[in-house]
Amino acid sequence: MKAIAIAFIACGTAVPASAQSQNNSTFERYQAMERGFDPAVADLYCDNAIIRNTRTYPDGQQRTLEIPAPKYKQLIRTSMPMAKAKGDYSTYSDIKYSPEGLNTRINASRYSVLKKYSSPISILLGPCGDSWGIIEEISQSQP
Repeated sequence: MKAIAIAFIACGTAVPASAQSQNNSTFERYQAMERGFDPAVADLYCDNAIIRNTRTYPDGQQRTLEIPAPKYKQLIRTSMPMAKAKGDYSTYSDIKYSPEGLNTRINASRYSVLKKYSSPISILLGPCGDSWGIIEEISQSQP
């Protein structure tokens, strides 16, 4: 798991003010927790979140993995100390917010500081039990 150092800036969207405020609050916490390599960032993912990553190998082959949210959350918790030790984090640019019903999709370009490559990421925020959380994360990566 890449820790995320993000400077998310909300672009103008048609998301209701209360939902936009909730999105900003969720991402502010997400950013702070990722930048601090806090394993509790896993708690921002809904238990039924869809987590899908397409990995592109040097020979051009691609492999798409869908990871059950509980397993992904455990992976985040266990990998944070290793990410911190390596200085493994990402920065984000070209951030775009767009409404999807009551949810908000965030599309961005993610740059891996350790591996020195950029890839797209799409995160869908929405109601998650009693709070607001990540209900979908679609990303690409390289080994």
